[in-house]
Amino acid sequence: MPAPKPRDVLDRLEPAALRAALALPPRVQGVLAGRPVLRDGQTLDVEVQLLLRMQRLTGRAGVGFTPASRPDIVRDARMVGGEQRVGEVRDLKVDGAEGHLAARLYVPAGLQGGSADPLLVFFHGGGFVTGGLESHDATCRVLAERGGVRVLAVDYRLAPESPFPAAPEDCASAYRWVVEHASELGADPERLAVGGDSAGGNLAAVTAITAAREGLPLALQLLVYPCTDFAETAESRRTFARGFFLTKEAMDAAHEQYLGELDPSDPAASPLYADLPDGTAPAYVATAGFDPLRDEGEAFARRLADAGVTVELQRFPSLIHGFFNMVGVGRSCPAAVGEIAERLRVL
Repeated sequence: MPAPKPRDVLDRLEPAALRAALALPPRVQGVLAGRPVLRDGQTLDVEVQLLLRMQRLTGRAGVGFTPASRPDIVRDARMVGGEQRVGEVRDLKVDGAEGHLAARLYVPAGLQGGSADPLLVFFHGGGFVTGGLESHDATCRVLAERGGVRVLAVDYRLAPESPFPAAPEDCASAYRWVVEHASELGADPERLAVGGDSAGGNLAAVTAITAAREGLPLALQLLVYPCTDFAETAESRRTFARGFFLTKEAMDAAHEQYLGELDPSDPAASPLYADLPDGTAPAYVATAGFDPLRDEGEAFARRLADAGVTVELQRFPSLIHGFFNMVGVGRSCPAAVGEIAERLRVL
């Protein structure tokens, strides 16, 4: 039998080391993490600081948005997602703009057997290039169980194979399908929500605008650190450009593969510039303090509020982009995701 490769050994050791480090008392974590990181009047969470330091030590600092990095996204998500229980999981197909899309239905234990339950249609993050049903499986399980709702995750087409506007067209088509097939999903069409993180937050916001224009029922949009401005006008994109997981280089790569030379202020790509129709669904917008996308997410929340939309904006000031996937390690990130999930109980 050949000796294991160093990378294979590290892949086996890293999850155990990460979980052990993030289970240490906060005082010990502070010693290992180093001097507190202060930026823009905020202090980085010590668990997150330690996680970032461990990533740098293993050569895995930052996130990549290329087709080649898709397996890495899934591997890392499983590492920080842990084992999350949910009542029922069922794979199915929904209609996309140009064919069927893979989807996954999560039913919390308390809603099994229901016929008119609230349902969240979830669009994953990943820079429009990576991510899928597996990368956000743990998070969707938490949203279902903690939020008391059915969750339908949709696997829309990715760039660069299918650049803009494939993703928003897929998401709009999938949402129309959900409205038409709500009873088959055990859902109440008057208690539907759309949601997502990062790129998925962008697609949820665009889908909510489309639903309002088409008169489709929608009770809530749940937007977690959404990308809303490809014109890149927000100061936080510069303040947190490096060192906090999501980097300028990764964002530039996503932009190039998704939009290329197309107009970055196209409202279907940058909902911050959209004309918001009457009937736009109420929104819960969550941002992270140390996130390049923080300011544009909060600008979009203000844009919604100025248009008369009911909005709740919550910043998690000590956290970074990507915390939404960290439901299985440490204390701070799972607590934040649990708080977000609780907002679904308004449905």
